[in-house]
Amino acid sequence: MPRLRWSSALAGRCAVLLLSTGWMAACAQADKPGNAAQPAPAPIVERRQPPAPAGAAQPDLAVMPDGALLLSWLEPMGEAGHRLRFSRSPARTVEWEPPRTIAEGATWFVNWSDTPHVYALPDGSLWAHWLRSTGPSRMDYGIDLVRSGDGGATWSEPQLVHPSGTPGDHGFVTFWPQARDRLGIAWLDSRQKAAAGRAGHDDGGHDHAGGAAMMLRAATYDAQATQQGEWPLDTSTCDCCTTSSAVTDRGVVVVYRGRSAGEIRDTRIVRFDGERWTAPRDVHADGWQIAGCPVNGPVTVAAGAAVWVAWYTEAGGVPEVRATRSDDAGDTFAAPVTLAKGSQVLGRLGLAQGNGHLLVSWLEQAQDERQTLVLARYDEGWAGAQRVDVATLSARGRASGIPRLQWHDGAAWLAWTDVAGDAPRLQAARVAFP
Repeated sequence: MPRLRWSSALAGRCAVLLLSTGWMAACAQADKPGNAAQPAPAPIVERRQPPAPAGAAQPDLAVMPDGALLLSWLEPMGEAGHRLRFSRSPARTVEWEPPRTIAEGATWFVNWSDTPHVYALPDGSLWAHWLRSTGPSRMDYGIDLVRSGDGGATWSEPQLVHPSGTPGDHGFVTFWPQARDRLGIAWLDSRQKAAAGRAGHDDGGHDHAGGAAMMLRAATYDAQATQQGEWPLDTSTCDCCTTSSAVTDRGVVVVYRGRSAGEIRDTRIVRFDGERWTAPRDVHADGWQIAGCPVNGPVTVAAGAAVWVAWYTEAGGVPEVRATRSDDAGDTFAAPVTLAKGSQVLGRLGLAQGNGHLLVSWLEQAQDERQTLVLARYDEGWAGAQRVDVATLSARGRASGIPRLQWHDGAAWLAWTDVAGDAPRLQAARVAFP
C-alpha cells in the first residue's frame, strides 16, 4: 500500500494561527505567503451532487472551450468490470446533464492515484484515457486513448499510446492543447525498467530504491487520433507521482517529480516549443531524499510567460506544500513560499487560476484520521491568503483518492471521492469568493 505521509510523528512543529480572514497552518514566518491587508467576506461553499451512482470514484474535471465543465468518473459493473462516464455542467448553470458512457471493459487497471482523464480541445473534440491491463503481471498495464468529435456521443477505437506489447506500467497522464485540433500527452513509462528486468513497480509498498528508473515520455495526436510524434523527456523520474501541464506563450510546460542520484525526488520541469523539448531542470532544489514514491505530484498553471507551480515535499522533515512563480515561461523560478506545513498535511494538490487569483486545494488529516479538503485563494504573487475547509471526509488513507479542482463560471469547482458505509461516493462542490 502506498505510504501517504512519510513523517507522521512530527506533530506539534507548526502552530495553527487564527486569522480574521480564515485560518491556515504556518511555520517559519519568512516562508509563509502574506495575508490579505483587508478582511474579506467568507467564501461560500455549495455542495453539487454529481449524477454518479454509489461506488463511483476516481473523478476528473476539465473546462470546455464553450465554458462548460466536464466531470468524469469510474463506476464498477460487478464482474463485467468498470465503465468510464462523464457529465457536463453548461456555462452559466450549476446543474449536471445526464451522464454519458465513454467506454467500459473487464480488463481495466483501476487505481486510487493513477486515474482516467477527460479533456476538451479548442476545436470542440473530447479526449479521454483509462488504464488497461496488458499482462501477464498484474502491474503490466497501458494507457488507452480515445477521441470524440460529436460531443461524446461516439468515440474512436481505443489505442495504446506506447508500443503494443511493452511490459510494465504506463500511466499518470497529463493532457494539453498542442494546437486547435491536436492533443499533447505526457506520461510515466517503465519500458527501460522492463528492459532491465524490473517491469512494473511494487503496488504494495511503492518502494523503488535501486534498479532502473521510470521515465517521462510525451506524444502528440492529430484530429484523426493518429500519433504524430513521440519523445523521451526524462530518463529518471519518480515512479508513481501525478504529472501536470500548462501552456505558456513559449510552449507547453510539464511538471513532475524527478529522481536523481542518491534518491533525491524534487519537482522538475520541461518545456516544448512545438519542435524541441528543453532539458529537465529543478523547479526548486528542495533536496528531498526518499527511497520510494510519495504518490504526491506537482501541479501547474500558466498565463503568457507566467508559470505557477505548487508541490508537496518533506525535504525539511515535515510535510509541506510549497509554491513558486516563474516570469520567463519556466526558465527560472522565484524562491518558494510555504502554503501549509505540519504533520497534518497530506498534499494531493489541485491548482487553478481565475479572476486574477490562484486557487490551491489539498488534503489534511485530523487526529481521528478523518480528512479535510482545504481550498485556499492567493493573489498571483502567492500573497493574500484566504482559506476555507470545503468538506470533512469520512474516507481514511488512500480511499479519498486525489481531489480535482477547476475554475468555472467565476467560482472554484472541486470533485473528490468520499465513502458512505463501505462504498465510495463521488462528491462535488462549488466555492465562490464574494
